[in-house]
Amino acid sequence: MADGSTPPDSMNTAVGSDSEAGKLVGSDRVLAVLKELARYPDGVSLVEMTRAMNSPKPTIHRALTSLCRSGLADRDARGHYVLGDELLRMAFAHYDARPEHVRLQSALKQLAEKFQETAHYAVLDGREVVYRAKVDPHGGAVRMTSVIGGRNPAHCTAIGKVLLSRRLLTREAVEAWVGGAALQRRTPQTMCTAEELHQALEQTRCQGFGIDDQENEVGVNCLAVPVFLKSPSEPTGAVSISALTYRKPIGALIASVDAIRDVLASSATERA
Repeated sequence: MADGSTPPDSMNTAVGSDSEAGKLVGSDRVLAVLKELARYPDGVSLVEMTRAMNSPKPTIHRALTSLCRSGLADRDARGHYVLGDELLRMAFAHYDARPEHVRLQSALKQLAEKFQETAHYAVLDGREVVYRAKVDPHGGAVRMTSVIGGRNPAHCTAIGKVLLSRRLLTREAVEAWVGGAALQRRTPQTMCTAEELHQALEQTRCQGFGIDDQENEVGVNCLAVPVFLKSPSEPTGAVSISALTYRKPIGALIASVDAIRDVLASSATERA
């Protein structure tokens, strides 16, 4: 449950689709195998990986062998392939060194404790948002299942609307961004047309914050505000508070927007 990420095995379409598998060669194929491998935290056999990538077994075996040599993949006691310790070391070292993560951690902790809900920081990546930091409150039996590095469609998340509203300033820009592909419907509340999204982004620009009223997941709502770490006019990302609707309806989150901004402003003053 969350304005946070969908589980890794349902996050994206498999990279080895019929149309893509035949186009991947050399390093591109190795990287595609690495991305697919990340979908199997409990490990995957060569046969399963071959089927998922829709490529010949020798080709996939060569790619996995290359990844194992570099430490980016490994084989467990069952002979299944998993992500390697070297990849995890690089990922965590890079994450710990991210300026946004370090600079916003205090604010996220304050927000989580003040509202007793989950606080996220995320950035826009194409048509999705990527969660860079997350803090859960100490109390509460029910918590969000979002994960750092997880993704969700931008059009149905509060963070996505905040960041898109700064980029898609006209109806034509929204239509071009939506393109010919239908927007994914995550819940009955999800806005799936360019016109609906355009109106939502206009409202977001006017009020200065974005909301997700059970648009990404039934029973979960969210409010997000932009964060300006590098520029006073271009947001680096956005911070959100995600809550179960029975615990905090969307109206309660909207009523708390000034308090959320105060925490961020206070944290920025401390960092200065």
